[in-house]
Amino acid sequence: MKPQWTDDLSEHSRAEILRCDTENRAWNKALRGRAAALVNSRLAKEISQEEYAIRRRRVIANAAECKRRGALLFTEMSRRNRPLSDRTQSVREPIVEEALTV
Repeated sequence: MKPQWTDDLSEHSRAEILRCDTENRAWNKALRGRAAALVNSRLAKEISQEEYAIRRRRVIANAAECKRRGALLFTEMSRRNRPLSDRTQSVREPIVEEALTV
């Protein structure tokens, strides 16, 4: 089952963020198990090609949502772990290209 979710993680405590991450990882594991079972069902010809395609689209959509949530959680955790000076710096340092000499 898909865990409860909100895209605004700024109001969550560190413990709540970690709980969400744990739930998302568990959901990802369950999704992988369901995807494997779906493939096995099709290989055993327990379901039709049409039913497989319908379920597969759902599996792909859920996996994409799980990945999106994981990325949001990662970004929020990374943002909270950065030093304060990094958070206030709005301009990135320019990349210096070195000239190659032959």
